[in-house]
Amino acid sequence: MLRKPITKKILYVILVVLLLALASLPMVSHAQGIPLVNVSGGKAGQQYSMSLQLLGLMTTLTLLPSMLLMMTSFVRIIIVLSILRQALGTAQTPPNTVLVGLALFLTFFIMSPVFEQVYKEAIGPYMNSNLDFDKALIKAEVPVRDFMTKQTREDDIAMFMQIANRRELEDSAQVPFTTLMPAFITSEIKSAFTIGFLIYIPFVVIDLIVASVLMSMGMMMLSPMIISMPIKLMLFVLIDGWTLLMASLANSFVF
Repeated sequence: MLRKPITKKILYVILVVLLLALASLPMVSHAQGIPLVNVSGGKAGQQYSMSLQLLGLMTTLTLLPSMLLMMTSFVRIIIVLSILRQALGTAQTPPNTVLVGLALFLTFFIMSPVFEQVYKEAIGPYMNSNLDFDKALIKAEVPVRDFMTKQTREDDIAMFMQIANRRELEDSAQVPFTTLMPAFITSEIKSAFTIGFLIYIPFVVIDLIVASVLMSMGMMMLSPMIISMPIKLMLFVLIDGWTLLMASLANSFVF
């Protein structure tokens, strides 16, 4: 079944981050001395005034890139791609722009079930005025939290819970979001370096073999990288490395 257009997925991402960031709106307003104005909507309950929503939107725009990247699969993907480029020895090829773009589109592909669930259960009803903002925020947090919890190691969560001097919780849903976020990022970095290590090994073996052959031939003045890089590129192309890498990265995430 065909997936929805990528532009709609980008809209999902922006709306999800805006909903999560606007949760801290009352604290921001109180800290800056701005009175929190509520508007009664009858059966729809209470909603934030338009001026405070605009303030929250402008504040969120500055935090949007980091929040967008750190709450998704982007961290693991970009680290693995960077390690692959280093292992191939191709310096700046592919360039950073290509790697970031590839990581972003692969992130949208991997996260599309989460974004679609958030849009269906929270953003859509809220935009149609069928759900209050507070309830929509709670419903939007659940799929994102579930995704992050499944990717996070229990020992990382326990470590940050201990640092924060919090008691042990029986359910992962009770873990504060401020604790889950650094634990998730730490686990993603660990997973990325583990995958990168496995990718690096065959290329290191090729470098060692080429260096040994050149030494045995007495060609010590010739850099092994000049010979090994074409061999690594040819090997990577012959095994269809990009397809295998993309499939492995997508399958490394638990849903």
